[in-house]
Amino acid sequence: MDKHELSETDKAFFQDGLRLAEAATNNQPAANKLWQATRQEQDAIEGLIEALSSEAARQNITIDCRKGCSWCCHQPIFGVSHEFHYLWKFIELNMSENERQGVLQRAFDNYQKRGRLSQDELNKSKLPCPLLKDGACSAYPARPMACRIYLSMSEESCKRFHDSPEDENNYPALLEFPLRAGQMMNEGFTEGLKPTGLINNEYLMEEGLLIAHNNGDPIDENNLSNHPLFKKY
Repeated sequence: MDKHELSETDKAFFQDGLRLAEAATNNQPAANKLWQATRQEQDAIEGLIEALSSEAARQNITIDCRKGCSWCCHQPIFGVSHEFHYLWKFIELNMSENERQGVLQRAFDNYQKRGRLSQDELNKSKLPCPLLKDGACSAYPARPMACRIYLSMSEESCKRFHDSPEDENNYPALLEFPLRAGQMMNEGFTEGLKPTGLINNEYLMEEGLLIAHNNGDPIDENNLSNHPLFKKY
């Protein structure tokens, strides 16, 4: 990414993410600080989404996203290491062992199908997210950036994309600004982790959950450079 080609708005969101990561790690990454910074990043984008939603309502622009609408929860979802690090902690603290095992089994089943697809096939694949339960996200407060910034102005367009992803005319009617803002904030966060040696890898939801679980083997949270999510591949 060439930072010189970014708009001033892009740069602002990039710097927000950068500052959060730098403040959390301070050249000595610690799990609790990284979790806190991830929560702050998510709160910041939520504040933006709320402001956008209020402005859209004032301008009579419809945003159809709501609990129980899960068309987008069937397409490939990508996140980065610090998001899955936080997401798995949330799952550990808020789900029973049986619920966690159910999530992992669904993640494994999905990855057996998606892990072998070409990029084009993957983009068109439709499988329920491992975290989807009764039409809603079972880890909603800790969902990755990609889920937060996906705001549709037409549920019908999302349904068409779900039912016929091969039709290029069926792409959902999404608001562009939150997509860009979230992307830049995450890229800034990734840049801020680099001085510590942490690599913010991108994973499919299914893959990220499985790596975060680490086959149930203990993970030294005091040594994040050896954490499976942040390893160089």
